Amino acid sequence: MRLLMTALGSYGDVHPIVGLGAAMRARGHQVTVLTNPHFQSVVEGVGLDFLPLSTAEEYDELAHHKDLWHPMRGPMTVLKMGMSQTLRPIYELLEEHYRPGETVLAAPCLDLASRVFQDKHNAPLASIHLAPVALRSFYESSQMFGMLMGDGVPRWLRQAQYWAADKFVIDPLIGPELNELRVEQGLSPVSGIMRDWFFSPQLVLGLFPDWFAAVQPDWPPNTQLAGFPLWDQSSTMEMPRDVSEYLDAGEPPIVFAPGSAMTSGEDFFAAAAEACRQLGRRGMLLTRYTNQLPKQLPPGVQHFDFVPFSQLLPRAAALVHHGGIGTSAQGLAAGVPHLVMPMAYDQLDNATRLQRLGVAAVLRRSKFQGPRVAQALEQLLASQETRKNCQRWASQTDGEATLTTSCEMLEGLFMEPPRRQGRQE
Repeated sequence: MRLLMTALGSYGDVHPIVGLGAAMRARGHQVTVLTNPHFQSVVEGVGLDFLPLSTAEEYDELAHHKDLWHPMRGPMTVLKMGMSQTLRPIYELLEEHYRPGETVLAAPCLDLASRVFQDKHNAPLASIHLAPVALRSFYESSQMFGMLMGDGVPRWLRQAQYWAADKFVIDPLIGPELNELRVEQGLSPVSGIMRDWFFSPQLVLGLFPDWFAAVQPDWPPNTQLAGFPLWDQSSTMEMPRDVSEYLDAGEPPIVFAPGSAMTSGEDFFAAAAEACRQLGRRGMLLTRYTNQLPKQLPPGVQHFDFVPFSQLLPRAAALVHHGGIGTSAQGLAAGVPHLVMPMAYDQLDNATRLQRLGVAAVLRRSKFQGPRVAQALEQLLASQETRKNCQRWASQTDGEATLTTSCEMLEGLFMEPPRRQGRQE
């Protein structure tokens, strides 16, 4: 079996795909990952074939875009730039490397080209979702910036908001380019893209557990949940020596990580440093973009580049982060309390779910200041109930089992007879 996988986004989006690809390769399959050259070493480091999408310079340009972390403009920027940079390149690479009867496609939610390719060639495709936010439900709705989705909001109002988003935002933003490609391939245009067409009719694979987000009655009927894969390069790299020395030198630190693509986190890191100073605690500030850091850090607070969370977080006192699904999953697996500052995308929903599990406190970005961060961390670290909940959910995370289950689902898709989607032709 040949597996063509697309990985779009930052490290938290790419790592699970690469980890799943590595597991499939270990089971004897040929795996190729289509992703930005920024991640080439990650892909090739586990022996997978790499096909470049866009350029490393374009990845860096998006990471530094002024709207990237805006709760409303950020997702629209990613959709627009992602479509222009990846839609046709992905489709062309699939045409070149797909072998009928031998190949399965695996595509994350930002890859619409694979879905078009499935309609055109009747190719087996798994839609992969790392977080529940893209799986719309009017029962237990995901929390979205700019939308009213709480338990007290009537179902008709939730539906009306999604209808408006489809009609006035999503379809006008991505529909023209998407449908131009479809028409070129002899397919009819689609509307209600995220509502009616988005998901593979064969397999929707959720890489999160049911206790994080249970399958809803109005999710696609072919949705299967496997759990958190928890792959983060720890199998291919050792903990840096300076990190080990720092951890050995004192009490477990508080880890501050606003996301691998964050380039405008000056306020986050300033608040982190001040909170550590007020608490008298050690802290680790994680970022590849050092221009965000305060010029002077309090004693015991240090900056580090990239450290695999599976190696670091079991030795941490708490994790302060943005609510990205990869970071959230690693924090749950490590059994540490979370303080979450959601900014955009799936982060508000993930933060809400962590809070419901009893392992997290949430601070909006406007309230994320040193004294408030210190107060929230002090309460989290003193709470026996939080500690008990952290241990409970950590005991239910199993990355290896997730990868095994996911591999079996992809292999099962390969064995299914093809089913042609006539209405899309």
